[in-house]
Amino acid sequence: MATITGDMVINEVIRRYPATIKIFNDYRVDSCCGGGAPIEVTARRDGVDVDGLVRALNAAVEGPQARGEVKK
Repeated sequence: MATITGDMVINEVIRRYPATIKIFNDYRVDSCCGGGAPIEVTARRDGVDVDGLVRALNAAVEGPQARGEVKK
């Protein structure tokens, strides 16, 4: 099971879990210029609730599609 934490670097999270890019975009977290920094640092700078963002990121990588349970 993947566990994303606030101290992980955004670019590394996106590289490992491409589904997370949508979450970063939905939360309006700068994953381009802020991508080299930890999630917590960039999220705080962008005025985003870090705990909510981390929960959403983990849900995205642990959801049905991430487990290969895609509906047909």
